Amino acid sequence: MHDAESDTFVYETWPEKVSHMLKTIGVESSAKEQGTDSVEQGDYSSRVFSQTTRMVTNLGVVELKNSNIDVVQIIQKG
Repeated sequence: MHDAESDTFVYETWPEKVSHMLKTIGVESSAKEQGTDSVEQGDYSSRVFSQTTRMVTNLGVVELKNSNIDVVQIIQKG
């Protein structure tokens, strides 16, 4: 007896996942390779507030098309 699901697993990075999610709601975007945008070079969060987590991980950047927003940086707190 066989399952209806495919045995193939397609690995996607976070920017690719977010780009596909945006496509389902009609937003045209493309995933950029991690570390290639100037947005990723600066600090990710403010250290002024005590509740702000200081450990932040950069997960990549998604470039939006036909929008006033150029890029969206994906970060993970904690």
